[in-house]
Amino acid sequence: MKKILFSVAMMIACLSLHATEANYQVVPLPQSITAGKGGPFVLDGNSVVNVVGTDEAMYRNASFLKQYIREATGIAVGDADKKGTAITLKLNTGIENEEGYVITVKSKGITVEGRTPRGVFYGIQTLRKSLPVEQTETVGFPAVRIADYPRFSYRGTMLDCARHYFKLSFIKEFIDMLALHNINIFHWHLTEDQGWRVQIDRYPRLTEVGSKRAQTVIGRMTGLYDDTPYGGYYTKEDMREVVKYAADRYITVIPEIDMPGHMLGALAAYPELGCTGGPYKVAEEWGVFPDILCAGNPKTYEFVYNVLDELLEIFPSKYIHLGGDEAPRDRWKSCPRCQAEIQRLGLKGTDGFSAEGRLQVCFMNRVAKHLAEKGRRIIGWDEILEGDVDKGTTVMSWRGVSGGQEAARRGLDAIMSPTAYYYLDYYQTKNDALTLIGGLLPVETTYGYNPVPEDASPELKQHIKGVQANLWTEYIVGRDLAFYQLLPRVAAVSETGWTENGRKDFASFREREARLNRLYRHFGWKACQDLFK
Repeated sequence: MKKILFSVAMMIACLSLHATEANYQVVPLPQSITAGKGGPFVLDGNSVVNVVGTDEAMYRNASFLKQYIREATGIAVGDADKKGTAITLKLNTGIENEEGYVITVKSKGITVEGRTPRGVFYGIQTLRKSLPVEQTETVGFPAVRIADYPRFSYRGTMLDCARHYFKLSFIKEFIDMLALHNINIFHWHLTEDQGWRVQIDRYPRLTEVGSKRAQTVIGRMTGLYDDTPYGGYYTKEDMREVVKYAADRYITVIPEIDMPGHMLGALAAYPELGCTGGPYKVAEEWGVFPDILCAGNPKTYEFVYNVLDELLEIFPSKYIHLGGDEAPRDRWKSCPRCQAEIQRLGLKGTDGFSAEGRLQVCFMNRVAKHLAEKGRRIIGWDEILEGDVDKGTTVMSWRGVSGGQEAARRGLDAIMSPTAYYYLDYYQTKNDALTLIGGLLPVETTYGYNPVPEDASPELKQHIKGVQANLWTEYIVGRDLAFYQLLPRVAAVSETGWTENGRKDFASFREREARLNRLYRHFGWKACQDLFK
């Protein structure tokens, strides 16, 4: 009788273990997953997390791992001073890639190794995503060796907080979402015609005046307005908090101050910076506006330098994004100061580019030189290619892929962010009953993009540094809609940025993303569910 009871108990235990078994088929898919020998490692309340060495970042990684295990399964994993089976985190200089990691699972324990704490963190994300999202007392990890590293060094997502302002609580959730997907760049779009969102001490009217619009257009450019004032901005303390929160999760925050166009927020506050002298007002509708910074006014450069210098004290990123997109030069054509500057520089319209277009390139190069003197480099949207761009400039290709190809041909680095694949303000399905900017971008299309095909030129292979998805927020007014637009398409971008193209498979992605979707639900992130039907 005892033998029968023992056998039944063993069967129940095995069934329980199977029901709560880790699954290494995660998003993004690791480069190599090799089954090991022996039984599984059993994670339970007696397990501990052990850190080899004294690196502060590694101890922070350990805290994240314990938090992730608890929030997914309810299992409270202990510290290393408690006896129990161990998950060990350690550095290993033998791993080549700065963001690479190796996970080894044996019955006696799990080891996560990385060349850097950043690599260990990505190994932790893989363990985290392999967990079942359910309350359980044990999780079995099958014996395995996972060796992984990213395809691209730049894996970004842009959030526009200028058209609509998002609170710090959402910004932190957004960063957590990026970390879950191995995204390492948060491109923060902070200024626009519809609002200036950053505190600059030297120019207090930027937030007193430039951060506020009197009303906002209703719907898709209906000519009707809501008669409701709208505003909001981030203090320097807010921005420092975001930078620190992101850095703890190995995410670099790149601020964007768009120039010389999309500047009505600044011009409303300081009209002397425009060609006509105003008056200007913060835009109440969406689109592109003719009033931009005056490129022939010395005060414009003084303003730009001062603004950027204050931001450099907050954002340690190597890159600063200067926009450079959608800047009509109508005012420059009739502005005596801009025309005098064109004459002084000897600029002429050639190769299909106007003299005013050349002036914009000179404007951007001048600002790039200022930043270079402070050890920084610029990123700009692909309009900045209308001339001889400073060699330290990185081009963000958004109007298709030709901008990135042209940048590479010129020997410039490029980030691929084409509208047809990576603009997440577009509709995800034909059946969406939402008011959005337009366009249709299902997750299959986003997933299918390959920024560097096998037959790409050597220049393209050398200079394409990564990919970026963008969430513009003309029609994205809050948390739930933002997550709906981001997910699951950010996961598709993540896999392209991380996993070698030959390992990508949409049917496999769909199954793996369905498991990750349980974690979205756990966090209350309302992802689009069409992929999972």
